Amino acid sequence: MHLRSIRERIIQTLSFEVIGICFVSPLYAFVVGADMGKSFALITLISIVILTWTPLFNTLFDYIDALHSGRVASDRPGPLRVFHAVMHEVSAIALTCPILIHVGGHSLLGALKVNLGLTLTYTLYTYVFHLVYDHLRPVEAEDLELGQPQSL
Repeated sequence: MHLRSIRERIIQTLSFEVIGICFVSPLYAFVVGADMGKSFALITLISIVILTWTPLFNTLFDYIDALHSGRVASDRPGPLRVFHAVMHEVSAIALTCPILIHVGGHSLLGALKVNLGLTLTYTLYTYVFHLVYDHLRPVEAEDLELGQPQSL
């Protein structure tokens, strides 16, 4: 089995974020009637917050799970994986609602609606992005093998 290298994951992540911001910003501007520059800045800020929060959340969740169960994340049962995903989304909404309220000028209800829209939009975008990315940049035999040390 082969995995993508760390370098390839960085390219993938940066591509995902840049394309996502460029796609979602005008969509957000259109839906809420916001200025394009403000929309771009807001979606970029939210993206930075989520990019920072996700590895912290995952590390904390893994640590707490290991502390209470003695297992590693890869041995996590299905129901706990669902809980992990839901808690990630709930925590992301909790972190980004204040940004949508203070920077985006939304009410709390408006911020929750925008967050729901962003979550649904990014879910669809994530599916399409990875489908296209895997087609354009497939994992090759010379890519990193499972269990081998990773380097840039």
